Amino acid sequence: MRIACVGEAMIELNPDRAGAQIGYAGDTLNTAIYLARNFSAAEVDFVTVLGRDGMSARMEAFIRAEGVGTGRITHHAERLPGVYAIATDEKGERSFSYWRNQSAARTLFDDGFAQLDGVDVIYLSAITLAILPPSVRAGLLAHIGAHPATVVFDSNYRPRLWEDAKTARAAITAAWQVSDIALPSVDDEMALCGEATPAEVLARFRAMGCTQGALKCGAAGALPLDPGVTAPDFPPAARVLDTTAAGDSFNGAYLAAVLQGASETEALARAHAQACAVIAQPGAIIPR
Repeated sequence: MRIACVGEAMIELNPDRAGAQIGYAGDTLNTAIYLARNFSAAEVDFVTVLGRDGMSARMEAFIRAEGVGTGRITHHAERLPGVYAIATDEKGERSFSYWRNQSAARTLFDDGFAQLDGVDVIYLSAITLAILPPSVRAGLLAHIGAHPATVVFDSNYRPRLWEDAKTARAAITAAWQVSDIALPSVDDEMALCGEATPAEVLARFRAMGCTQGALKCGAAGALPLDPGVTAPDFPPAARVLDTTAAGDSFNGAYLAAVLQGASETEALARAHAQACAVIAQPGAIIPR
């Protein structure tokens, strides 16, 4: 099985971390890594644009070392990867400062969609859509809508990346309409569409015909989109040190489970366990 995870990877600066203070992360890259860890038989590739600089080369080496393929990465002659810096509060919640407006990843698919040829599964997020010019964004949605691959989407709504909320709602709704598996987060959806409860969000997704996937509700676990699926018990995390990549790791473990034939209930349980393991340690990518 060939899986393409599409989006932006950035250089991570963590001045509060002891030891190594430079890392590499991004929402769809995080998912790719946890997907590869949980599905060793699959060919998981990351699809992005990097530069031709030393930091891009180091990032690419990091991605390969995590078991994710780099053969679908292209390189921009002049642009560099985006950068972000982290600040973590006493409860483990993070805040971020970004330098990404001219990142190489913003030129993704400028020359067409050949990077997606021959794949069986396409995974992307609203961050993937938000960093693209409107014409490329529309082209990508049309392309994946006609692609024979299974399409998996995560909302990951970040208002600062979008022109305005109306544009974001239209693009994200269009993405749900061409998705086979939906992995929204309740906070993102409520912020974007104005619902007051998880039940209202769940009802909207079911009305759209999104019945495979999960509505992630943080520490409360996840609600299956399929009304016929019984959710497992979601034990609370034993330790919460850093919530970075909780949802991304959930997505990776969930997809690995369902793509290997696990039941929805089992997939949700495995995904929750993976997220609990991630938030108990610092950083987006925990040791194997």
